[in-house]
Amino acid sequence: RMAVFFQIAAARQVRSPGFDERKRLHHAPRRMTQRLIVFAVLVLAWMATPRSSCAASAPLLDPSLSPMRGLIEGYLTDEQALKRRETVSASTQRYQRLKRFYSEHLQALGDQAFDNLDQDGKVDYVLYKSRLKFELQELEREKKQTDEMAELIPFASKLIALEENRRAMETLDAAHAAETVAAIAEEIARVRKKVSQQVKDGASPSNTPPGKVVGNRAARTLDDLRSSLKEWRAFYAGYDPEFTWWLRQPYEKCDKELQDYAQSLRKEVVGVREGEDDPLVGDPIGRAALLDALASEFIPYTPEELIDIANKEFAWCEKEWRRASADLGFGDDWRKALNQVASLHVKPGDQPQLIRELAQESVKFLEDRNLVTLPELCQEVWRMEMMTPDRQKVSPYFTGGEVISISFPTDTMSHEDKIMSLRGNNKHFCRATVHHELIPGHHLQAFMSARYRTHRRGFQTPFLVEGWALYWEMLLWDLNFPKSAEDRVGMLFWRTHRCARIIFSLKFHLGEMNAQEAIDFLVDRVGHERRNATAEVRRSIGGGYGPLYQAAYMLGGLQIRAMRHELVDSKKMTDRVFHDAILRENAISIEMIRASLEGLPLTQDYTPRWRFYEPAP
Repeated sequence: RMAVFFQIAAARQVRSPGFDERKRLHHAPRRMTQRLIVFAVLVLAWMATPRSSCAASAPLLDPSLSPMRGLIEGYLTDEQALKRRETVSASTQRYQRLKRFYSEHLQALGDQAFDNLDQDGKVDYVLYKSRLKFELQELEREKKQTDEMAELIPFASKLIALEENRRAMETLDAAHAAETVAAIAEEIARVRKKVSQQVKDGASPSNTPPGKVVGNRAARTLDDLRSSLKEWRAFYAGYDPEFTWWLRQPYEKCDKELQDYAQSLRKEVVGVREGEDDPLVGDPIGRAALLDALASEFIPYTPEELIDIANKEFAWCEKEWRRASADLGFGDDWRKALNQVASLHVKPGDQPQLIRELAQESVKFLEDRNLVTLPELCQEVWRMEMMTPDRQKVSPYFTGGEVISISFPTDTMSHEDKIMSLRGNNKHFCRATVHHELIPGHHLQAFMSARYRTHRRGFQTPFLVEGWALYWEMLLWDLNFPKSAEDRVGMLFWRTHRCARIIFSLKFHLGEMNAQEAIDFLVDRVGHERRNATAEVRRSIGGGYGPLYQAAYMLGGLQIRAMRHELVDSKKMTDRVFHDAILRENAISIEMIRASLEGLPLTQDYTPRWRFYEPAP
């Protein structure tokens, strides 16, 4: 057929003036053969192209962007879209789909010509590759956690299938669905009774009741499954008469069983008691997962080495505590000095005014010394709100950014809680951290990251987010920001607290310290009020923060301080140029900021290697 096609095409050529007919006929077979060969090569090449899912799902690229920025922007958008669809954490389909997604993007990244990229592009490449590899590791860890709950929620896959089939737009058989949901409800009831009996009988060679960690994780998963079932029902109920007729009673029974089972796990396994604060039950990830997380953050230290760094910094703090205590007339008794400072709080209603004055003082200090560029709009748009009593159970101190949330006693708190909140938010503690939360800390940082290299938002790390704000606490100390011994006590309290966070958070995930021991550690070694120490530990292990988040404050600060030594102390940059340059890199791993600012060589398979604490500053 191809030969006939080319013969016809040749015969129909329009002849130009002086065309040699005999010459054309003589060469036509040769030209036809050449065309056939080219066509055959193209067909064979097409047939040889792999028809993998990766080829079918190649990332869409915006040609108006640089190659790496285009890849990263597309990745972030695609990931968000996929996660909006795959919402059930225990779903096997979600695990498989996300695993394929990250693998496809990792493969697409390998097609980039790394050596042709500029330094910005190479930094993006290394960050992107590290993130994709870590996401794959996290998927495996999450799958392992799901597998550990299998005996507690054997019915989960059946519930998940209902919602996944709906999202796949499969036709629903209402009668069959009713049978399925009714059977699931019965299975939940059987499992609940079995687990209750296991807990009642206690541990024995033939009986192993679930532990608090897995029990708490399973209770949260049951909440997710219940939400998924509710979403499934809401799609049909009232719109499909058969669904409403068949499913009303089975759905209500299944929903009730899920709720009762979650409550049963929390009460019987986790130890939740009505009218009391929930027990502190985290989910330690173990040493191997900590090492994976550290590698993804470009931290070339083991957890044990980081704890050793924290202890060295702790020793510096204790020396300064003794000096400040002596200046206040309390000798070596730092607790008396801390108690004195804690009593110096404003009266109820005056805390917002104090915060405003402290913020203005910080800005003036920075401007007088030309330390960093402060955009006028950044100074204008920040604002305040008061923190609710419930939120103060998790965040006993104010938090910041564009909106600073002020933690202070309310009239609904018990007398004891009011006193602890007043003491924990005293004038000198606040003076030590307003600049951490506002300017030059989180507010300035967020303001700038929304305007520079925004495609790096997906690589944001607490080692820069919290490390940047903590670094300023260190630098302001060195620049004599504290005016009095009371100010130094306020700053030392928080600096000691950051050392303690490294120690208790890493030891918790290593399985070397439990939640109660962490609370006692904060009370005994840092001087926390017990209520505030409890809130700090609850916040750290509750699942709202990553396992390295608490360690990131001081470690990130130490990284930036070491980088400042290389660039500012060496006179290669001024303070203002140095700080502005960091802000314009966005909140990425500090080792990658260092590589960008210093033009350090990078490779496709770059691994963290910067030993920023050696020798110890």
